[in-house]
Amino acid sequence: MDNMQTGSTPHDDRAGNSALGRLGAQAGGASGRPLPEIWMHEGANRVEQVLARLLCAEHDGETELMAAMRYATLQGGKRTRALLCLAAGTLADAPAHMLDDVGAAIEMMHASTLVHDDLPAMDDDVLRRGLPTVHVKFGEATAILVGDALQAHAFLTLASLDAPGNNSIALVRELARAVSAHGAAGGQAMDLSLVGKHVELDRIVTMHRMKSGALVRASVRMGALCALAENAAHAALYCALDHYSACFGLALQVIDDILDVTADTATLGKTPGKDAAAQKPTCASIMGLQAARQFALDLLRDAGEAIAPLGPRAARLAQLLQRANGYLFKYAPCT
Repeated sequence: MDNMQTGSTPHDDRAGNSALGRLGAQAGGASGRPLPEIWMHEGANRVEQVLARLLCAEHDGETELMAAMRYATLQGGKRTRALLCLAAGTLADAPAHMLDDVGAAIEMMHASTLVHDDLPAMDDDVLRRGLPTVHVKFGEATAILVGDALQAHAFLTLASLDAPGNNSIALVRELARAVSAHGAAGGQAMDLSLVGKHVELDRIVTMHRMKSGALVRASVRMGALCALAENAAHAALYCALDHYSACFGLALQVIDDILDVTADTATLGKTPGKDAAAQKPTCASIMGLQAARQFALDLLRDAGEAIAPLGPRAARLAQLLQRANGYLFKYAPCT
């Protein structure tokens, strides 16, 4: 494992759990409510309502396009990226209504990348969130259009925000960068190019940081950008948020790699074992399951340490780390 590349150093489970325990104490506050916290449930519901409003079924006309867009976007999911936006926005005292709209735009963009990734020419998946993928249910041509249209609607949502011009431009730039050749599109291209090859771990880490990590980073930054410009006065805040999101985004993908090996269809909502069947190198296949699991724990710990100087304001970001940690322990316990 290239520790300089990943920004993480090996620690045993005891050290990782201790760090995350401190995060839990910070996150739980005086109420001591167990995860998931009430704000996660309420925030996800608000974003869901915004998505349903923006993707209105009445606009379908004579085609199935809008129905397919709603199917791709409104079929559940943990809404992790929207919640990251809400958590970072709360830290920055951003208006709740603006965060809900931005979170919805992020979820539309995330859904568009999933629809395209599932296509036969890409990862060729037939299940997503426990349901047939869009190209299976609506046909490949419609699925391509769904991905394209969701991208456009995401940017339309950002362009329609009641926000100062510079804020809107910054938000559009962040989301565009996250799915560009330097982000999700480039990461997917790299993923396809590595199939069947023996590669070093740092190549897999680079691919993950682009394919899925870039949108995680954008989600955090966009929450803060709803209220705070990225300038010298806020440099330390954005540095902390970038370190947090780099570690958290990579941890989420490592966990996904592990669950592809250890979890069943009901847990994943998609076909397990796809990576091995497609001869795709992953962190789990290169490092082994237990090393990959520890790697994920180290990354979650490092993400927590990155936001520790922000104090109680970052409690919601810490709660999302603890939720990911709990998910890992539930579905990929130490053996």
